[in-house]
Amino acid sequence: MTRQLRAVLFDFDDTLIDWSGVTLGWRELEAKRLSRVLSFVNARTKHDLTDLDRLVDTYTERTRKAWAAARVNLRAPIMPDILLSTLTDMGVHDAASCRDEVLSAYDWSAVPGTVVYPDVPPALELLRSNGIRAGIVTNASLPMWMRDNELREHGLMDYFSECRLSAADVGYLKPHSRIFRFALEKMGTLAEETVFVGDNPVADVAGAQAVGMRAVRRLNPGASDNRHLAKSHEIVTSLAELPSLLDNWYPNWRQNGK
Repeated sequence: MTRQLRAVLFDFDDTLIDWSGVTLGWRELEAKRLSRVLSFVNARTKHDLTDLDRLVDTYTERTRKAWAAARVNLRAPIMPDILLSTLTDMGVHDAASCRDEVLSAYDWSAVPGTVVYPDVPPALELLRSNGIRAGIVTNASLPMWMRDNELREHGLMDYFSECRLSAADVGYLKPHSRIFRFALEKMGTLAEETVFVGDNPVADVAGAQAVGMRAVRRLNPGASDNRHLAKSHEIVTSLAELPSLLDNWYPNWRQNGK
């Protein structure tokens, strides 16, 4: 007997949020955030750090190396740990004792130029109106409580009350099975009752399929098809196409019959 659809899990970046309009470089963005951290450290601790360039260079290089290693072993980089260890090595030996204040000063928010894809709110509304729960599973080094700021700024928080997971929260990157299984546990659903939607054919599609979920790939403009990197799956260019796929897989998922 075919199970009913109970939940849809989404990747975050380039699935719900469009990054194509971002013009600032990552180093420039980090310099703005880290300048606030430097000001906090100097104001609230007994230090006088003045070398912002060194802080930015050291932090970004350690982040780069952490991601390079993570792509091999799938152990998630943890942004707060990287930042605090960088500060400690620069002489701020009490950085760990004011971890929350440091991260507050860093003040992660939506990156200028990012926007919600216009097809996202209607798709989420349709799911919610039919009793289908939605969750987020993202390969981010920031804990989800920090990325929640983006959800609030983009007006999406109310759609994801049950499951918002970052790789940093679980310790593993997609396509590792642990992050998908953790998400299913949080949602309280079985794999065959859950669909995953993401833009990456390996991390999102193959990873979700490996634990028994059906998967849909969002193919964005300029992205290569790469369908050979995962088992047979559906590809959409807009989430407006998602409901018809769900109709085929779960014919009775629409409570109102529309």
